[in-house]
Amino acid sequence: MLEPHSAAPALLLTALLVSALGGSGEVFGVDAARAQEVVTQQEALRMAFPEADEMERRTAFLEDSAMARAEELAAPAVEVNEPVVTHYVARAGGTPLGVAYFDSHVVRTLPEVIMVVVTPAGEVARVEGLRFDEPREYRPPEKWLEEFRGKDLSSRISTSGSIVNITGATLTSRAVTRAVRRILALHRVIDPLSSDTAGGDGGRRP
Repeated sequence: MLEPHSAAPALLLTALLVSALGGSGEVFGVDAARAQEVVTQQEALRMAFPEADEMERRTAFLEDSAMARAEELAAPAVEVNEPVVTHYVARAGGTPLGVAYFDSHVVRTLPEVIMVVVTPAGEVARVEGLRFDEPREYRPPEKWLEEFRGKDLSSRISTSGSIVNITGATLTSRAVTRAVRRILALHRVIDPLSSDTAGGDGGRRP
């Protein structure tokens, strides 16, 4: 069962459903010396939904069957191993704007954190790099991240499909691509905007 809860965000994966710009100024655990390379959670949400006047924070708990379904949707070579997905739903004037997700993963040996904004239609609206601890030359450029815009689970999101590989940064390309597919799959399984449609239950699913 997936059910809303007020627990703290999971360490590795935090889905954000946005509708009131609260949120912490947490810098994802990086030290002060590297803070200039990191976008805080609050800053990321403001960038994603500058027009939002409401932000609702929720947490979904995924059973093994739901995680398996998400992994199946995200395949190939994408793992879904975090059962707690905290999310914030963004709205303006009561109308849902979309869902932003944070995904933390290892690129080569060091972590990267990205934010993926998903539209109510289930398409990628934005991918933003928030933290990148590998050498700067391997960081994904903003122009490359724009390639994900408008894509959904049916779009062959891979470096051998609709996404161009970053020259000299293949591991980064693959890590981000897998993360985007994972988030889209979790979005499909959790169905966080169901409460904004007729008969919705706020993301709770038997």
